[in-house]
Amino acid sequence: MLGLSAFGLTGCGSLGGDNAGGGRKGSVYQNERFQADETFSRLFDASVEDTCEAARRALLSQGYVINLAQAGSISGSKRFQPEGEVHVEISFNIVCVPEGGAGKLSTAYVSALQDRYTVKRSTNSTSLGVSAIGSISVPLSSTSESLVKVASETIPAGQFYDRFFALMQKMIKEQTQGVATAEPAS
Repeated sequence: MLGLSAFGLTGCGSLGGDNAGGGRKGSVYQNERFQADETFSRLFDASVEDTCEAARRALLSQGYVINLAQAGSISGSKRFQPEGEVHVEISFNIVCVPEGGAGKLSTAYVSALQDRYTVKRSTNSTSLGVSAIGSISVPLSSTSESLVKVASETIPAGQFYDRFFALMQKMIKEQTQGVATAEPAS
């Protein structure tokens, strides 16, 4: 019975995890699954160039600003203001890599980061003393506002990525149909 109690106490002691994750009990990385699901990646029947071009067009069609467009990688962002003093920015990072030897297949790896900001107000006050008249003080104050990041996380929602990948697939289909109609019949 004593051995079982000691085992129970040891188990309780290890539930808290280490405090390397910002002082809270448990660490976020402990919840990382590293499973072979396809939340953040999708295989496309297109070249790397066509896949990344489809990703770029998908972002542009939804109002995202393209921050970087290189061979094999795209990043873009969009800002929202869902409430009066809350601002949100979603940033996409897409990397396209070839699959197989023919160059006709590629995988798009996509992750989206959501940053949340709030308005912070700070009051600055100064007093002005006029010595010739006496000790009269006139308070001068001003308020300054700035956006302060209060949260940042990688968007984990599979449906969010499914919608993006479906739009990419539509863009790839439109690109290949456009190329097929542009080629003269022989």
